[in-house]
Amino acid sequence: MDTPAAVVTPAVYGASDRPPRGDYSRGGSVQADYTCPQDWASYTAADHDTYKRLYERQAAQLPGLACDAFVQSLPLLGVKDRIPRFEELNERLHRATGWEIVAVPGLIPELPFFTLLANRKFPVTDWIRKPEEFDYIVEPDVFHDLFGHVPMLFDPTFADYVQRYGQGGMKAHELGAGEKLARLYWYTVEFGLIRQPEGLRAYGAGILSSVGELQHAVRSPEPHRLPLDLLRTMRTQYKIDTYQANYFVIENFAQLFDLTAPDFTPLYRALEVEPDIPAGVLLPGESGNA
Repeated sequence: MDTPAAVVTPAVYGASDRPPRGDYSRGGSVQADYTCPQDWASYTAADHDTYKRLYERQAAQLPGLACDAFVQSLPLLGVKDRIPRFEELNERLHRATGWEIVAVPGLIPELPFFTLLANRKFPVTDWIRKPEEFDYIVEPDVFHDLFGHVPMLFDPTFADYVQRYGQGGMKAHELGAGEKLARLYWYTVEFGLIRQPEGLRAYGAGILSSVGELQHAVRSPEPHRLPLDLLRTMRTQYKIDTYQANYFVIENFAQLFDLTAPDFTPLYRALEVEPDIPAGVLLPGESGNA
């Protein structure tokens, strides 16, 4: 049954003077879980051109900076010269890892977000930025979500980690720990680095979809790079409007999956008494050169 528009309201994360982007009414087509049909016919020629130019620019930046899993899976997105149809992409994704992408009108609250992930459904914002926002956009759009996130969902181990994260998120929501767990998502799925034989590479969507942060995260001497530790990561604040001041490094995707296997309840208790760590601050004994 369609959900009345008044029930489905935008989510707001961080501080901003702008109203949330996206049409959350859609004539009643947005469901209770915030999913909606992708109105592919509504994209204009300019929209498709924006996607094409973003794809071409970002793909050219990947060599030596993006992880192997991402580079190998990127062609599975399909068409490069227009915004893909979600149903066509889902045929390939579901065969590979049992995941599917679902359209959402914009940012959604944490519980629907966690629930979708737990059911191997990845929410993809279906609107695209305006030409004047080509270089920077605050909220994720269809390019960020498709180009940045979806290729990694073709990797079986990483895909299993994202589902496990969603399952843990549902429990964290019940325990009032969603904000702390969100930091783990931020520093892995969005801004994670992985060590490969040839050096550090990016696997986080926020890095991979950003022409500037990709170079900054992997090669700049400015940010701190720390080994991923659950307590340290979930204590660490992050920035939403600048390049990250610190990144957390994993050795392989199995490490992520294994780290999230235990019950997080004791970790949440520890986080209640441990103070937050501002972004970019090193603790005694840390070098920031993982």
